[in-house]
Amino acid sequence: MENGFDWMQLINPEFYINLQIGGVPVGIYVVLFIVFAETGLFAGFFLPGDSLLFLAGIYSTELVSTVLSFDGDFLNVTILALLVAASGVVGNTFGYWFGAKSGTYLYAKEDSFWFKKKYLIQSHEFFEKHGGRAIIFARFLPIIRTFAPIIAGVVKMEKKKFMLFNIISSLLWSFTLIFAGHYLYELFMNKFDIDLKKHIELIIIAIVLITTVPLVLNALKGNKVTEKEFEEEATDDDDNEKSGIFPN
Repeated sequence: MENGFDWMQLINPEFYINLQIGGVPVGIYVVLFIVFAETGLFAGFFLPGDSLLFLAGIYSTELVSTVLSFDGDFLNVTILALLVAASGVVGNTFGYWFGAKSGTYLYAKEDSFWFKKKYLIQSHEFFEKHGGRAIIFARFLPIIRTFAPIIAGVVKMEKKKFMLFNIISSLLWSFTLIFAGHYLYELFMNKFDIDLKKHIELIIIAIVLITTVPLVLNALKGNKVTEKEFEEEATDDDDNEKSGIFPN
């Protein structure tokens, strides 16, 4: 019996990297589109980002060879990082434009499969706390990086300032993860004879945990602050009641 399509492949970044259409490798184009979508389209928050770039670093030679042919290993990984950075810059710019045009419409939009208002609110709070640096920090945080440029557009962040942080963050994100994937693969292969390509699942799990822990801790911290404020407010109300002071 012929096996059907395994839909679970869609959550595996390696599927996109090794994707072929009619026998023609298209992984490089899919990677660049995913980077654009995750940073420029609010519906792209569910797409693999960090794990995709890390694995792209491992497969850098195969990916770049479908577009250009270079003999130098360092040149291949550098070209890939620059292409990804450029895609990230374009994605963020589109997100900023969309936020500037949509204004407060998104806050009134009802939740759907493709859009969750809570992610927008979380990103706004993150942006207010860190200002322009949020564009840089957000690159390394899933979900937040999707909405940060949109929020920057909504709050009318100065375009020149936004583009500066946009370019810096895109270069840092792409070079850090792609170079890490490429050279850690070589290190484990040469020093420990461990082929990371055979442990893709563990790599994905590790990266997901590393990138989501800050979000979880921040959410827990936010809940504790809310509870503390509630308790303080309740205590103040009790004190006011005992002293005969009531709000109008």
